[in-house]
Amino acid sequence: MKKLVSYLKENKITEVECVISDMTGIARGKIAPVDKFMDEKGMRLPESVLLQTVTGDYVDGDVYDSLLDEADIDFVCVPDEDAVYMLPWCIEATAQVIHDTYDKMGNPIELSPRNVLKKVLKLYEDKGWKPVIAPEMEFYLTKPNEDPDIPLSPPVGRSGRRESGRQSFSIDAANEYDPLFEDMYDWCEVQGLDIDTLIHEEGTAQMEINFSHGDALSLADQVFVFKRTLREAALKHNVCATFMAKPVTDEPGSAMHIHQSVVDVKTGKNIFTNEDGTKSARFLSYIGGLQKYIPEMLPLMAPNVNSFRRFLPGTSAPVNLEWGDENRTCGLRIPESSPQNRRIENRIAGADANGYLAIAATLLCGYMGMVEDVKPSTPVHGRANENRDGISLPLTLEEALAVMSDSSAVREYLGEIFTNGYIAVKQADLENYRRVISSWEREFLLLTV
Repeated sequence: MKKLVSYLKENKITEVECVISDMTGIARGKIAPVDKFMDEKGMRLPESVLLQTVTGDYVDGDVYDSLLDEADIDFVCVPDEDAVYMLPWCIEATAQVIHDTYDKMGNPIELSPRNVLKKVLKLYEDKGWKPVIAPEMEFYLTKPNEDPDIPLSPPVGRSGRRESGRQSFSIDAANEYDPLFEDMYDWCEVQGLDIDTLIHEEGTAQMEINFSHGDALSLADQVFVFKRTLREAALKHNVCATFMAKPVTDEPGSAMHIHQSVVDVKTGKNIFTNEDGTKSARFLSYIGGLQKYIPEMLPLMAPNVNSFRRFLPGTSAPVNLEWGDENRTCGLRIPESSPQNRRIENRIAGADANGYLAIAATLLCGYMGMVEDVKPSTPVHGRANENRDGISLPLTLEEALAVMSDSSAVREYLGEIFTNGYIAVKQADLENYRRVISSWEREFLLLTV
């Protein structure tokens, strides 16, 4: 705790937000005066926090009872000294500290998304490997929306006008929101978030932020913090920022593209590349693992009903698990690079995914591919979505959860407790969704059936 205490004193912090990520990616925890935080050196939270749905409800009673102590006991939260972030939008000098979760015996809580990622990274560590990742986060800026029955619309920019069409890579269109992005960049710099480039994406008022490549756990933390930071910057300028996978009808969805490679810890060399610069056998088997196992882990990359609207036919999202060099129609794209920087871009995950779980899932799929020597399909040239013989993805949340539930690999590597808990949370979300009557139903069925 010496490093953390020193940081809090040097920055004259008066309040500490002690947080963990739940299954959805919502920050849950407690806010404490800095003196109380340093005295207690952590916090306790009820186990049930990790079985909350996106609506704040809890899972089915039988599942709840089977996964948690019947006394609804607390788990212990331990601050990670390497996951401390200033919150520049707060009036008081406030720091956010991400915590790890343990039971009273010191065992990691299996329902914790951050612990799931750490569990996968331990598999790599035991092999002498270290994953290197670089996430790309797409999002929409919208006018504040008070009535959920009213479709989202673009916000007003500096010119006093709303964006009315698609402006891929337009500098001027991105500059419409300069005051917002200047705050975002300033706040990210204060927090040490390693963001790289900002681009205007294909959709109306849709943007993308790219992170520099680095350590998987650190970048998962940064994605967690960035989502909150962007939302706060947007609110300051009377704008909403959303990471929904498909927030606007007939506009492109928003993805979390995950670039990934693996280095040998002893040599520091990329194991995806042979000495002569060619693609290695492990590179090909990593792709094979992604192709074989992503369908079984898809709910970790597409966690919501809305996630699957991004996969509808005719959308720009790659609804496939094909791979190809410099081919953006493939779910698994191989960007052009030097041999030492050879990497795979997983384009399947949605921006709405919990970063810890999406990164854990894609790394686990690749890991299993390498240890099992899974052979990939033939690389695709041309439009991959037109390849009817490729591996298919579940196209509804209900189907994806059933596939995940039946996966022996998911249960073996991620554990029965996490698997059952995650599926229960998402099934509860699905049931809550089914209870809501949509505007489409009112519009087309009210007076016609």
